[in-house]
Order: sequence, then C-alpha cells, then structure tokens
Amino acid sequence: MANNATHITVTGNLTRDPEGRFTASGVFVTRISVAVTPRRFDRQAGEWTDGETTYWDATAWRALAEHAAESLRKGDRVIATGTVTTQRWQDAESGEPRSRVVLELDDIGPSLAWATATVTKAARATGGPNRSTTAPADDPWAGAKTATDEPPF
Repeated sequence: MANNATHITVTGNLTRDPEGRFTASGVFVTRISVAVTPRRFDRQAGEWTDGETTYWDATAWRALAEHAAESLRKGDRVIATGTVTTQRWQDAESGEPRSRVVLELDDIGPSLAWATATVTKAARATGGPNRSTTAPADDPWAGAKTATDEPPF
C-alpha cells in the first residue's frame, strides 16, 4: 500500500469475467469491473429502492491477478480493496487528454453474505502475492514475452 493514497473497499457484482493477460515484460495482470449499487429502505413506500450504480474498473497484478482470473466470474458478488489511482493519456484520434479512475487491488474475494466458497490455498511464493517471483521451470505461462491473451501452448 502506498502512503498518502486513497484506500477504499467496495462491495459489488462483477460486470464481466476477469480479463487476464501477460504484459510485454511477462507480468500477469487482470482487469475487473465491479458494479456497486446502494440500496435503502423507503419507509413511506414500504419497499427497498436502488440508488445510482457506480462502476469501478480494477486491476490486479501477479499472483492476485492469477487467483482472481481463476476464481471469479461475471455476476459474482465480491469485496475488493485497494488504492484509488488516476490513469491519464492522450486520445490518439482527437489529441484530447483523457483520464479514468482505477482501483489498484490489494485484495479481492467472494462476498460470503451472498454465496459460499471453498478455499484452496495456492502454492506459497516468496515475497507475498503481489511480488515478483521466479516461476518454476515447468511453468508454461512463464515464457510469454509479449502481451497476449493466448496461453503459450
């Protein structure tokens, strides 16, 4: 976690399956989108009402990215925590500056208020889930040198 950064936790539903890929440098990254819709009870109407939905783009790296891509699916209710960052770029066509807010994930998992889960511990890597590690020699994913969505076999 970065110092002086905005850390938040969101609880919502995945809007699509996690999208995992390798970067050009061989690091696994997964993009996730979480929809958060607040609900409140309207006493006058005697019913629950939904507020405006907020959509959070989120990014997971390394082991967390792999675990999220393997474990989560569209529609799953999740609890996600991380650091809010702003990504900035220049639009290729118009030249206009663009930006978007992204949640850089520290952790994500299913909400047990809405589902059950069976936990399978992953093989422990040195340095923690988001640190660079040396892949085993027989790891077919370790050889990818360019960004791709295709497995290396």
